[in-house]
Amino acid sequence: MKTILIAGLFHETHTFVDDTTSLSDFQFRVGDAMLDCAGDASPLGGALEFAQKQNWQIVPVLDARATPSGTVNDDVLEIWWAELKARWQHDCDALFLVLHGAMVCESFPDVEGEVLKRIRSLPRAKEKPVFGVYDLHANFSPAMARHADCLVAYRENPHTDARESAGRTASLLAQHFESGQIPKIQLRQLPVVWPPTGTATAEDPMRALESRARELESGDIWAINITAGFAFADTPNTGVSLQAITTGDASAALDELESLALELKEVGARIDPPVENVMPKICEPADGLTVLVEPSDNIGGGAPGDGTGCLRALVLHRIENAAVCLNDPEAVRALSDLQINGKRSLALGGKGSRFDEGPLELEVKLISRSDGRFELEDKQSHLASMCGDFFDMGNCAVVRHAGIIILLTSNKTAPFDLGQWRSQGIDPERLNVIVVKAAVAHRAAYDPIAARSFTVDTPGPCSSDLGRLPYKLLTRRRGDAEF
Repeated sequence: MKTILIAGLFHETHTFVDDTTSLSDFQFRVGDAMLDCAGDASPLGGALEFAQKQNWQIVPVLDARATPSGTVNDDVLEIWWAELKARWQHDCDALFLVLHGAMVCESFPDVEGEVLKRIRSLPRAKEKPVFGVYDLHANFSPAMARHADCLVAYRENPHTDARESAGRTASLLAQHFESGQIPKIQLRQLPVVWPPTGTATAEDPMRALESRARELESGDIWAINITAGFAFADTPNTGVSLQAITTGDASAALDELESLALELKEVGARIDPPVENVMPKICEPADGLTVLVEPSDNIGGGAPGDGTGCLRALVLHRIENAAVCLNDPEAVRALSDLQINGKRSLALGGKGSRFDEGPLELEVKLISRSDGRFELEDKQSHLASMCGDFFDMGNCAVVRHAGIIILLTSNKTAPFDLGQWRSQGIDPERLNVIVVKAAVAHRAAYDPIAARSFTVDTPGPCSSDLGRLPYKLLTRRRGDAEF
């Protein structure tokens, strides 16, 4: 029986937003509490299920996750590391990690690389296979390649395959046990940075790259990762990269994929039209739901989720039967003493980012309140890869201004599951227009119910126009990093 230590550290860090991410923002599961995830939709759940089927002895160490947000306080890393170090078992057969790959702390721009380096310093850890799964939007570093044996990325964006990817990684660990072979990670960093809106795997450039990568996986190439990178992090490793998990030399395969990526470089560098340029089309009636996508306030990318750009446009153009969600706990609290159907003037949104125009003063009617907890309708969604089967929006209030429904939440909620709306008594399919604060990951939920969709630019920290961001540490270099 093989003994496998399992640990997780998962955060996508937006270094350009104003807030920081503290210990209280993380959800920690320590020891046997991690086993509650077995069978759920998260990558940890997928890893645990595979391990159980293999009859591996699982040693759950700890798992820490937080919603994408600003730079993480150092004490989060140090507390996580102290717990792992204390629970380390030098006689284990392998370590399995569930990572994001784009976590940044105040003193560590490459948290995953730092963690893996520290792990190798533990007693007898240098001889242990270190395998793991990570998010397609990682900023993959040489340290990650140097200190791990096999790290496997999601292949889908939206991330509908996070759980499956964890199982795929675990199957490669089983292959290691059966064959006795230890792979290495051959890394190729590309001089390319794409905004999240340019990284959907149903479209080029990612579609072409993923397709060709699958064809190149054979023989001594166990897996090839197409890592899209996370553009909203100012680090030396930000950007697109390729990795081959191999027992041989995958340089030729990486050469081919690099050439293809450079050929398609401009396809991924998309910039969205301003919302005002699109509003004449929104005002035209459509037979069904219109989705107005606001990636500059992309909650899944670390934005505050309270941007007022699209809301202002809906109000200005008097759009009827529309809905928007704002993460605004201050507004929720301000409504706590108001009776249902009561009216009050509120300063809504515009509090979380210096890029926004600021709060929008509106008179609203209170429709309902709730505790904000809901079960995900799609257990394979991008949101499920982050939280499992349930999500807690915190205390919520639903208000109406003219023809616009506004869902106010107390916790940032990435709009990747329609249960967010239905749990509040709102059927998104009966709306004319709905604002979605996302880039790509919303599509699995909203594309099937939308008659049309428009992606627009508004003031916000996740604009697809990367030229607006004040990068200082970003460098892109070419060449292999083989370890």
